[in-house]
Amino acid sequence: MRARYAVPLGITAVGAAGIGYAAGIEVRSFRLRRVEVPVLPRGMRPLRVLQLSDIHMVSGQRKKQRWLRALAGLRPDFVVNTGDNLSDPEGVPEVLDALGPLMEFPGTYVFGSNDYYAPKLRNPGRYLLEKVRGQHGLNGKNDPAIGVARNPWEGMRDAFDAAGWVGLSNSRGRLKLDGPGTGGIEIALTGLDDPHIKRDRYDEVAGGPEEGADFSLALVHAPYLRSLDAFTADGYPLILAGHTHGGQLCVPFYGALVTNCDLDTGRVKGLSTHEARGHRSYLHVSAGCGTNRYTPVRFACPPEATLLTLTECPG
Repeated sequence: MRARYAVPLGITAVGAAGIGYAAGIEVRSFRLRRVEVPVLPRGMRPLRVLQLSDIHMVSGQRKKQRWLRALAGLRPDFVVNTGDNLSDPEGVPEVLDALGPLMEFPGTYVFGSNDYYAPKLRNPGRYLLEKVRGQHGLNGKNDPAIGVARNPWEGMRDAFDAAGWVGLSNSRGRLKLDGPGTGGIEIALTGLDDPHIKRDRYDEVAGGPEEGADFSLALVHAPYLRSLDAFTADGYPLILAGHTHGGQLCVPFYGALVTNCDLDTGRVKGLSTHEARGHRSYLHVSAGCGTNRYTPVRFACPPEATLLTLTECPG
């Protein structure tokens, strides 16, 4: 009789311990990933870029707020925010408080679906089903966002803009650096609104990097292939994205099961390359530092920010 119940009880205990770890420990184990990307023109000094993504702020997340504020101590040359700052309509003041020290640095941003819409409770198993069916966001046969509460994102946008951060919702912009050793460097920026909810309009920004800048950079929240193909074919050397949460619940020694978009799981987070129409770009996908408020767990995928050091292209 004992043997009959020992294995099921053992499995249950292991599962409960895993959930407890994912919800109570790893989801708050914030990390800094450091990545070097050889993309700058010859003769240009290295640039340090802090990428933040998928903060998904919920009111009261004090440890996350303290960690974000402390990142200002890295003294980046500029900051890139690739969206999904909110997971609570009341979270805007806390996002702005947490990012306040970083808003003293030059920066740029795009928004994601969770900046615009409040989260909804949904079965996590649907992500696997959508992967099998090839349906993601509003790109498949999923219903559009009807009856969903809106977030007060306009105040967040206005604060970012007032700090001098460049908003890139289907638009272009320029970022002039003014730090020690970077004064006079100008970055040409091109960004898309979130493809996950079909707000991307590449035809409005098509044409490739602008001339006259020292370097060009592309931003998008969700790394859908249509956006990556367009940026790469137009000759952007580096694309920064988020959205995937690195898979969020990963299998040790295997990796992510889903990306919540049509990007393959092999590139769910970190640095990789993307090829399209004879061109190649570097792609960095942030695993992000938060979760949807209704699935506050991470496993084998710690929350993170990334400090990218851009260096000269070899040869």
